[in-house]
Amino acid sequence: MQISTFDDLLAAARQQPEPQRLLLVFARAELPEGASAAERARFEAGQGGALVPQVCVDKSPHEMPDFAALIEESQLFAPDWAIAFVAALSGRDGQPPAAADVDRALDRMVESVKAGRLDGLMPIDRHGRAVRLG
Repeated sequence: MQISTFDDLLAAARQQPEPQRLLLVFARAELPEGASAAERARFEAGQGGALVPQVCVDKSPHEMPDFAALIEESQLFAPDWAIAFVAALSGRDGQPPAAADVDRALDRMVESVKAGRLDGLMPIDRHGRAVRLG
């Protein structure tokens, strides 16, 4: 299955044999300290900046019908997010992942985003499309 949108990922997670939790880190773009005039201009034009984790949540794929529902909910807790990083965590033996495992995975995701280590994370834009950061 080709996964190029959040809704594709949601559908794939629902089809897995073990229960899944979708882990999301919402990040906003900020202008880094000491930014040059060129970096400042790019940022003001809506490009560049540093992605700073704002909020993290976990959801069952069955809790949200689609990306539009996630967008609506995100307006309550992270209205100015620019990119959301998504990963899935699988349960075992028909049981969803334990809360402690989810918390550890979310903590690792937040630290990975802060450090710019994005392997294994799917960045999505505010339209639910996977994006390539670089």
